[in-house]
This record gives sequence, structure tokens and C-alpha cells, in this order.
Amino acid sequence: MGGLWLQFALLFVVGAVWSYFFTYLGVSLLYGAVPLLVSVLLVRWKRSRGDAARRRTVCVLVLGDLGRSPRMLYHTLSFARHGFSVTVVGYSVGSKIFQYGVKIFVQSLQICYVLLKIDAPSFMLLQNPPGLPAMAAMWAVCLLRGSKLIIDWHNYGYTIMSLTHGDHHPIVLIAKWYEHFFGKLSDSNLCVTEAMKEDLRVNWNIKAITLYDCPPPIFKETPLELQHKLFKKLANDFSPFKARTEPVSSNLEQTAFTELSIGTSNVTHVRGRPALLLSSTSWTEDEDFSILLKALEEYEGFINSGIILPSLVCVITGNGPLKEFYNHLIEEMHFKYVQICTLWLEAEDYPVLIGSGDLGVCLHKSTSGLDLPMKVVDMFGCCLPVCAIDFQCLHELVKHEENGLIFKNSHELAEQLKLLFTDFQDVKSKLSIFKRNLKESKMVQWDENWDETVLPLLVGSNSNL
Repeated sequence: MGGLWLQFALLFVVGAVWSYFFTYLGVSLLYGAVPLLVSVLLVRWKRSRGDAARRRTVCVLVLGDLGRSPRMLYHTLSFARHGFSVTVVGYSVGSKIFQYGVKIFVQSLQICYVLLKIDAPSFMLLQNPPGLPAMAAMWAVCLLRGSKLIIDWHNYGYTIMSLTHGDHHPIVLIAKWYEHFFGKLSDSNLCVTEAMKEDLRVNWNIKAITLYDCPPPIFKETPLELQHKLFKKLANDFSPFKARTEPVSSNLEQTAFTELSIGTSNVTHVRGRPALLLSSTSWTEDEDFSILLKALEEYEGFINSGIILPSLVCVITGNGPLKEFYNHLIEEMHFKYVQICTLWLEAEDYPVLIGSGDLGVCLHKSTSGLDLPMKVVDMFGCCLPVCAIDFQCLHELVKHEENGLIFKNSHELAEQLKLLFTDFQDVKSKLSIFKRNLKESKMVQWDENWDETVLPLLVGSNSNL
């Protein structure tokens, strides 16, 4: 009986927190009471089910689209590789009419219901952000079921919210308090950079372990044969990939970049081919693609002024809220030597394209200054050098003048494009040197990194593992 009262008390605390949150937003106190009462009923029902299957079980929760959370999917595969039974819970909440109070109320019920319905796991792993309201819900369920809560800090949610609302908006201040308060209640913490590890320690009194993102094996240099096959496929829908001229021989099959000798099946690069510049994005406010567009205008100006540079195909992959806005800007630009293509690739084609590029561009500016862009990790896995916009901890990934270049504005990016694409196919060019440096660096793979960093947390916290 005493255990049930303890559970009730813990849920009352969670309910009180939500009541304060909703009252602050001008929403009825009832929203805090309803999930409390429902959770108590669920706990009473769940008590009879037992915890026999919890010894090597894990629940991985992403409060969003799992397809946009590759790091959490890699976690899942690593758990499974070590014999854990893994339950993956993902959300993709729809209509924007459900904002803040109502949305949090609904999600809290969903999370509590799902986590109390599954067999009690040994560990629960949560991606943050987004962590509101999952942190509180998972913390309460972990206490009720004796599970260990691990938070994987990718960034701070409140800094992302501040892009829309500003730093001093009440909802941003509450979100910051929320992350701070519930983040300290976790059993273990992972983070993506040493800078974030230090920030969590100094400002939040949270001890975390840095688990750098690593490229999975699918990201590697693409052989010319596969490049040609992909370019032929893309040429059906996107003109920048089509052959510039008719082949001089009927025995040749050409794209803008490659040609296949039908007789020998040998694939080579087209003489005088354009350079292939790649970027990927979610088309959100933390990436300003006007910087790239201005740099491409300047690059076009270099060629018009007589500087010998290759024509350029710039491919931007991804989907998101600002894509239509930037597509409109691109349509109004008139280039002779630069072609821009925005597209959405099938999952299996994305690593093939990245492994076919000459140079990558990253415009990700961390809202906290403490996370690193996964897209650059994937590019480095393909030995693709990168020009990346500067922010606080970028040096932990991009080494200026070693595996790429760091820029601060569109003019610096334009100058770097000019530098790197001058004689870019020459083995002595700076671009070729960067590629060789990436090949020789042999980045640590995810499996090796995970086994050294995360597995000891699991073994050390449970003698039965």
C-alpha cells in the first residue's frame, strides 16, 4: 500500500508542475489534474502485469519524426546489436492549432499511456530536443517502474523556440526552466560536443558524456559506376544532370558529369565537366541560404570577369517550411554558369549523391552554439570536404585548412569557392589535398564509438547485464 501512495505522490508532483505551467499560460488548472488522475488509474492497472522482461530491455523515445532522427535510430541498432530488446516510440504531431497548452496536455497523456503499456524497460533513452513534455513524463514513469532515464542532449529546446518567440518570451523562459529542472533528474546524460558537456556541467550542474556523431558505413565515396547510374536517374527530372551536348559517339552514354562506354562498360568523368556542390537542409530558420545564393552570384561574377573556373551545379537536398520561399528566390536569379537544383532524394540515393560530390556547404548555425551538424559528419564519411559557416564549437568537427574551410559571410564563401574550384580536378589542388586528409583521418565509426562510450553506462548501472 505504501508503494502506491509513493507513486501517487510522485504523480502529484508532476501534475502540480503541469498545473503551474498551464496556469502560467492562462489555461485551466484542470489540464494538470486530468493527466494526474489518468496516470494513477494506469499505474493501478499496470501493477498486476509484472516486470519479468525488464533485464535487457530499452525504450527509445523521440518526440518527433523518427526519420529525421538518425542518431536515435543508430542508438536503436546498437542496443539491438548487444542483445537488448528495443521498443522505439516516435511521434509526429500534426495540426498547428494544438499549440503549447493543449499540445502538451495531449502529448503527456500519450507518452504516459504508451510507456506504462509496454513491458517495463531497464533503460529509457530520450532525445532532447524536443524534450517538452517528454522529460517530465519519462522521469515519472522511470520512477514508477524502476527504469533508468538517459537523456541524449542534441541541443537545447528553449534556444530553438527563441528563434520564433525571442529570448525573453514567457514560453521560452518556462522551457528553459523545464529543461534545467528535469534534465538534472536523469540517471545518465549523453551530449554531442565537448562544448555542450562543459556548458551542462557549469551552468546546469549536469554531468554528461560526449558521444560524437559518427558516419554509418553507408556514407562512403561512390564509385563512378554508381555515380553514373544515379546521375542518369536524376537527369529524367532535373536538367542540371543532363548531358551538355550530344555524345560524339553513339557508343557513349553521357550525363553532365559522367560517360559510360557501352562497349567496355567503363565509366569516366566527362571532359570539362561542371563542379558538383552539395548542401542539405531542413529549410528552417537556423540556416540562412541567402548566404549561399549571394556567394553563387559572386562566383558567377568571377567567371564573367575572366577568371577561369568551372561551371557549377549546386544541389540542395531536403524538405522543410522555408523551401518554397527560397525556391522563389532561386527562380528570380539568372545565371549562365551556375545551376541550382533543390530536390528530395530517396533514402538510398542520398549517401550515393553525397559520395559523388566535389564540395559540401553547411549553413547550419547552432541555436545554442553547442551542437554540430550531422550533415557534415555524413559528408566527411564520404571524404567530401566542406565549407561551413562559423559558430562557437564548429572547430570540434571542421578543421580549417585541413578538412575544409570556415567562413563568416557570403563574400568569404565566394572566395573559398573560387579557391577550391580553381583546377579542382588536379591532384595538387587544395580541394584534392582536403580529400586526401579526410581519407587518411579514418573517422571513427558509430559502432566503435558507441561501444566505448554508451555500453559501459549500461553495464555499470546494472550488474545483471
